[in-house]
Amino acid sequence: MSHTQSYDVVVVGAGNAALCSAIAAKEGGASVLVLERGPVEKRGGNSFFTDGAIRVAYNNLDAIRKVIPELTDEEAEMIVMPEYGEKDYYDDLMRVTGGKSDAGLAKQLVSKSYETITWMRDQGIKFELNYDNQSFIQDGKRHFWGGLPIKTEDKGVGLMKQLFARVKELGIDIWYEARAVKLIKENDQITGIVVEKDNDTITVNTGSVILACGSFEANKKLRSEHIGEEWEAAIVRGTEFNTGDGIFMALEVGAQKFGEWSGCHSIGTDSNAPIVGDFTKPGDIFKKHSYPYSIMLNNEGKRFVDEGADLRNYTYAKYGREILKQPGHVAYQIYDAQVRPMLRKEYDLEEATFYQADTLEELANLLPVDKKQFLETIEEYNKAVQEGDYKPAEKDGKGTIGITPSKSNWALRIEKSPFYAFPVTCGITFSFGGLHVDPLGEVLDKEEQPIKGLFAAGEMIGGIFYENYPGGSGLMSGAVYGKLAGTSAAQYILGKSAELVN
Repeated sequence: MSHTQSYDVVVVGAGNAALCSAIAAKEGGASVLVLERGPVEKRGGNSFFTDGAIRVAYNNLDAIRKVIPELTDEEAEMIVMPEYGEKDYYDDLMRVTGGKSDAGLAKQLVSKSYETITWMRDQGIKFELNYDNQSFIQDGKRHFWGGLPIKTEDKGVGLMKQLFARVKELGIDIWYEARAVKLIKENDQITGIVVEKDNDTITVNTGSVILACGSFEANKKLRSEHIGEEWEAAIVRGTEFNTGDGIFMALEVGAQKFGEWSGCHSIGTDSNAPIVGDFTKPGDIFKKHSYPYSIMLNNEGKRFVDEGADLRNYTYAKYGREILKQPGHVAYQIYDAQVRPMLRKEYDLEEATFYQADTLEELANLLPVDKKQFLETIEEYNKAVQEGDYKPAEKDGKGTIGITPSKSNWALRIEKSPFYAFPVTCGITFSFGGLHVDPLGEVLDKEEQPIKGLFAAGEMIGGIFYENYPGGSGLMSGAVYGKLAGTSAAQYILGKSAELVN
């Protein structure tokens, strides 16, 4: 049985990008319906699982205080905050993507980042300083580093809770367990969308659809086809519902593929993490991001990356792939007692898997590794470590000489017991392949013309991230392009109704 309903704008998805779209469209005067494929207890997309860090071109501490008004003068006095402007953000994005990021999309993300954060604050989203992971104390002052000082209160859980509260306050309708399956296009414009809900097929008449339901990272077959066969073994860090529905609906009505379809954001995560995101354990608790202070060894007892190549914010999104390439898709982060107290909070959680021993020989015996090679690798590494000042919060140049791969920064000998091994595997966050979208969120066809009434936001936008990603840019991109798509969709609808009146 099929029946119909009507809305000005239909948003597919219910994560950060989708809800920012819905709010902006509603603010623009449109009637809005949000479709969430999952049940109510699994709502919120990948955004629910993030740690809430959001990268913004904030310029200086004064601008941050406008977003976090709770910060007192006394607290501000104790903070050393490096300036981080639009050029810094743009340069970071271009540097880590090897200059491949689409310049128009990148500039829009960067230039709209701060105004979007202030808009989010006006919608009731609360921000706080990212003390735990992006700052250190020196000479009694709190020094921030890495261009990522802002996060949402209570991580992704808090962000989504506040966005859903705002959606409810504005009277935006949400349908749960509602899967969008097909776009309807007539006379070269979107006129509706087909939805499967309660074993029923519903056609929703609408002049505008915003696709914001993620990429295809939770689809094993598509991962294998586009990113590589070994990606079947990757665990899915976020929602199980991001299987590419939105992308393929758009391609059916003439949209164009764009971006790095063979690439993705992936990280080193606990080897015992759940195979898809567990909504009862949110907040990115399984990641293992202190590896710049470690050496990482595979089952053959060999190192395979320069763990200290750069600050974590600029390497973590590509090192997951390197772990996936290792035998058994696993590696071991090795630490000694000198660095164990410096590790991030996730290493202290009860969910963290680790092995501990008083000698390196005993540690090797606990692990399924080539023990002889494992011990030889550590011995060679220890001999290669150069003298110098160890500075964990900045690139200290304290490296190795004479081993491959070298370790460029934070090289300390592994010599103080007890010794620790944290096993990690690869978790995929989102795939970089998506749709070709212009800087206003309009989906483009093969002639690079907008498909009338079709918009996209969030992880579905191809062309921004290639090979790598500066930490915190995903949430920011979702919010920036969500707001843009929602605003554009409302303007498009109002423009159409003005035409009818005339």
